[in-house]
Amino acid sequence: MNDTTQDEGHDADRRSRPATAVVVGGGLAGITTALALADSGVRVTLVEGRPRLGGLAFSFQRGALTVDNGQHVYLRCCTAYRWFLDRVDGAGLAPLQDRLDVPVLDAEAKPGRRLGRIGRTALPVPLHLAKSLATYPHLSLAERARVGRAALALKGLDLADPALDAQNFGTWLAAHGQSERAIEALWDLVGVATLNAVAGDASLGLAAMVFKTGLLSDPGAADIGWARVPLGELHDRLARKALDSAGVRTELRTRVTSISQHGNGRWSVQVPSETLDTDAVVLAVPQREAHDLLPEGTLDAPEQLLAIGTAPILNIHVVYDRKVLSRPFFAALGSPVQWVFDRTEASGLSDGQYLALSQSAAQDEIDAPVSALRERYLPELERLLPGTREAEVRDFFVTRERTATFAPTPGVGRLRPGARTKAPGLYLAGAWTATGWPATMESAVRSGVSAADAALSALGRPRDHLLELEEAA
Repeated sequence: MNDTTQDEGHDADRRSRPATAVVVGGGLAGITTALALADSGVRVTLVEGRPRLGGLAFSFQRGALTVDNGQHVYLRCCTAYRWFLDRVDGAGLAPLQDRLDVPVLDAEAKPGRRLGRIGRTALPVPLHLAKSLATYPHLSLAERARVGRAALALKGLDLADPALDAQNFGTWLAAHGQSERAIEALWDLVGVATLNAVAGDASLGLAAMVFKTGLLSDPGAADIGWARVPLGELHDRLARKALDSAGVRTELRTRVTSISQHGNGRWSVQVPSETLDTDAVVLAVPQREAHDLLPEGTLDAPEQLLAIGTAPILNIHVVYDRKVLSRPFFAALGSPVQWVFDRTEASGLSDGQYLALSQSAAQDEIDAPVSALRERYLPELERLLPGTREAEVRDFFVTRERTATFAPTPGVGRLRPGARTKAPGLYLAGAWTATGWPATMESAVRSGVSAADAALSALGRPRDHLLELEEAA
């Protein structure tokens, strides 16, 4: 039999049976990929090494508390993550603000000027932010005027220009008249939380994407949403229920040891207990793990995956014997504290109050002893929240994600691969791939959509449900 006849036979064999896929990794990227493939009739096996789904957005038990490993939020402009919430029937458990409103407390300001707000009106862009900027007490009148001019310059940048990726956001801000105070009190206030890097360490391309999309695209784009239940409820229990309903076979506590391609174009995925033969494989794992699993020749420069750096996030958890914070969250200035969230109800705490501090770009503290962090942050909370001064600390603990995100450094864009590899049937997903977004839940879901779209196209399966999502995005 000649090669042409063999190929025709293989194609006929594939058309006569259901298409199959193995998704490696059960984070948001992998769950999204699996659901999108299954929704088109593909028989999917999802393999995850951990005993749960959700990747780095998960929950665990600490006594009677259900604790999120870190505080995660999303914005109204995060259309892919909002699709994910709808798909797992979780949208009602992670609602959005009616309108952007961020309280900002300055620990060093004089009484009466400690509280400022970043918010919006219903006016069109950029007037929707004008009132908030005009009354923001943490910047001088001249600084506020210069912020407005820089925002307009940022709005004029072309996100498709690859030169932006090589530039430094901090340098760009300084060249556009932004003082150190303006960077601290506004640009980094938003940027550190979304990019996991200060302006001086961030790619202008990624920073421009964040600010243009979140603050300068639509009046409601930056309205904030967050889970009112533990993340595990959304990303593990409800996600698993959706996968089961879609017919996805989910294997937890199962690590892939190797991936190889047959001569007929099909793939073998080796796990300790069996070999999974399949038409398509999606690697939805961190970049270093993907590098180690990729067969030789599937990327032109696989070493670039190892060149994508990582950045840590530190989370500090404090349980008080009484209520000390009356708002759901706030951001801080003049203090090492960055963002503070009330997690009392979500954790199941019935008495007292549980606050979670989210500390991004935490390279200097990620390995600090708990005792040192307690000594530093409890007095800072007393400076910011007078009610803590008389309160008893019932519990103080720390969660650390040393490789929470990829580092959004200048030049990282050229290192991020797309969903397709050089090998037909092998695809990549993960927040670190070329989604155009920084390492967020939105980026993870978008990567899963892209990987599923590429796989479905090659398999000749319906993609209408993804085309609608991509159009909305």
